[in-house]
Amino acid sequence: MTTEKGITTLIIDDNEITRELLRVTMRSDGYQVLGEATDGESGMEMVARLKPDVVFLDIVMPGMSGIDVLKSIKSKLPKTVVLMVTGNSDRATVQAAVQNGAGGFILKPFNTGTVLKTVENALQRARSA
Repeated sequence: MTTEKGITTLIIDDNEITRELLRVTMRSDGYQVLGEATDGESGMEMVARLKPDVVFLDIVMPGMSGIDVLKSIKSKLPKTVVLMVTGNSDRATVQAAVQNGAGGFILKPFNTGTVLKTVENALQRARSA
């Protein structure tokens, strides 16, 4: 049985399958999914308007990179937990994301357990910070 956690999420990813997997995973565990965006610009507008607790952010998207979106989110809403969703785990990308405030990484392909554990760990770190 799932209970409503009262934690809001937003998904920014250009891949429809990734968005669907994240949406189903989060809703099935009692998280509220406020919305989804397919690119960085619309994602930043949604974050500013909806102020989610957690953002799932793809690194490689058309237009703005996820790193640029991350910088913008953290400058405006520093308490928002941003989890980078990527198939690209090269050192420079990981380093740039961490330096700009990423709360964690979800590597594609991912499974439900990995996503939920990453979210819980990031939320715990954010609460204790």
